[in-house]
Amino acid sequence: MPWPVEIPRPVATPWPVETPRPVVRAAPPVALYVHVPFCVSLCPYCDFVVYSGSATRGPRARIDSFLVALRVELGLRADALDARWGPPGTSGRPALGSVYFGGGTPSLLPAWEIAALLALVRDRFGLCDQAEVTLEANPGPDERGDPAALAAAGMTRLSLGAQSLDPGELHRLGRRHRPADVADAVGAARAAGIGSVSLDLLYDLPGQGASTWSATLDGVIALGPDHLSVYGLTLDDPDAEGLTGPLGDHLPTRPGARRWRDRARPEQDEDRAADAYASAVDRLAAAGFDGYELSNWARTGHESRHNLAYWSRQPYAAAGPGAHAFDGASRTWSSARLDGYLSALVPADGSPARLPSGGSESLDDRSAAVEAVVLGLRLGRGVPASWAEEEPLAIVAPWALDAGLLERVADRLRFTLRGRLLANELFARLV
Repeated sequence: MPWPVEIPRPVATPWPVETPRPVVRAAPPVALYVHVPFCVSLCPYCDFVVYSGSATRGPRARIDSFLVALRVELGLRADALDARWGPPGTSGRPALGSVYFGGGTPSLLPAWEIAALLALVRDRFGLCDQAEVTLEANPGPDERGDPAALAAAGMTRLSLGAQSLDPGELHRLGRRHRPADVADAVGAARAAGIGSVSLDLLYDLPGQGASTWSATLDGVIALGPDHLSVYGLTLDDPDAEGLTGPLGDHLPTRPGARRWRDRARPEQDEDRAADAYASAVDRLAAAGFDGYELSNWARTGHESRHNLAYWSRQPYAAAGPGAHAFDGASRTWSSARLDGYLSALVPADGSPARLPSGGSESLDDRSAAVEAVVLGLRLGRGVPASWAEEEPLAIVAPWALDAGLLERVADRLRFTLRGRLLANELFARLV
């Protein structure tokens, strides 16, 4: 199939460098998230909306059907934006500054399919010059895709799910790649000219020792990525949280995954997790990475613009099963169920396509204010110190400053290392 014709891209409205004071007011999106819900196999700790095995490969694979439905959904979403805000690239509706293909494993899609999706996005949503276009990929040779073809398709940023560089840890996590595959994937992305390469890492793995975590940090730093996302392993229960119903944004936890989590939880340790995080803070700073968000480090100029839109409470659109969107006044999501997604967008009876079912949540002034504080404090730059004198931060600021969780730096209020480790305790007091 021929590559799509390049469509001229208008310039987007500049993104803010500061989390604004909360205003519950709808606005057009500055970013687009596209969820691709397919993996070759399902890792037992994963709570993302993922369909694996025969749904991904073989005669019963559903990727082609999903792509047909996804194109329809993008068209319907764009129609709604046109009606509400006008054509893309006009004064009432800025072109997108970021597109993020997440999953799942979006790198399983052929590069020409990704290029076709981007052409559709450029045409219907607008995509600005110098836009950030991210694709998540697994490092294994049969899952990472062709980096050169992805670069030609318009990808500017590749996010690789490394998780660990220890073979035993990768095996216990159910990962399909080897440590050497991570290095190969980074090298291939560099050779293809992809301008920004990010790696995901996990700590507090079952039975993880300080030596293996240290070795992973050493190995990753030596690979020279531009960006790192470092997360503590969380083993939640979306079923117990009521997130897996017909309109929920999660899928029910599989029995095998539940058994794995039950075995893994006793092998985690809060003190060890805190030590691992503190070690990452020190080691990555020494290697030239800026901890610009609680779980994210970047070299200058390589911060994730897409995620900064989330943390700055900028409006964003979304497509795909379980995907979330935000317009400044409400949050909406599609159901995680693939059957319902396909039947809504490509009805078997030939009836008109409709947007998939899901849910929504409207924000009031109080919830928006709490959200602005929580997201603003997650960022390394923190929030203006003046926020400590206003609700809701005024409720907890004296305690947090006295306990050494927050510190004043010039006219900013930000987390200390202790505060980063205890962030959830502060956030819980805000709600």
